[in-house]
Amino acid sequence: MMSKIYKTANEFADCVKRGEDLCVIDLRTPAEVSQESLENCVFLPVHEVSDERLDKLIAEKKIDASLPIHLLCQSGKRAEMALEKLAHRTDISMVILEGGLNAIKQTGIETKKSAGKIISLERQVRIAAGVLVLFFAALGFALSEYFFVGAAAIGAGLTYAGITDNCGMAMVLARMPWNTKG
Repeated sequence: MMSKIYKTANEFADCVKRGEDLCVIDLRTPAEVSQESLENCVFLPVHEVSDERLDKLIAEKKIDASLPIHLLCQSGKRAEMALEKLAHRTDISMVILEGGLNAIKQTGIETKKSAGKIISLERQVRIAAGVLVLFFAALGFALSEYFFVGAAAIGAGLTYAGITDNCGMAMVLARMPWNTKG
């Protein structure tokens, strides 16, 4: 079983400054990547991570499998999720970049930015959850108190996501058309 290896943003920045040969897989949605990204990253959205997709990516991009693969996302959670999906792989060394792109930007490493503006996946979850709670509450007041169960279910889902740091709504939203176009 693969052990978790972590690298801080400062350690990563030092590697970049030394010109080390690094393989970085960006696990964010195509929309997030098109908004802002690091140079020379390979993109693989976390919801598409599998043995087959990783092997295909390594072959297509001619990735040196002897190098550690650095897993990058916005804050670090999706990197953890990807590592869990690939934990049984002993043929590849994987590194989680702690704090993700947010932390790396704090080190002064330049990112490529587009002129467009997207809404982050985290904000999309907050908006969707808020709208759903309002919707179910309005239906509960207007039609039947049974609709309050829907509002409670959203609250329970948010509580679960907060405790486990695993959000089903985020994974659903990541597959939406506006998040799959880059």
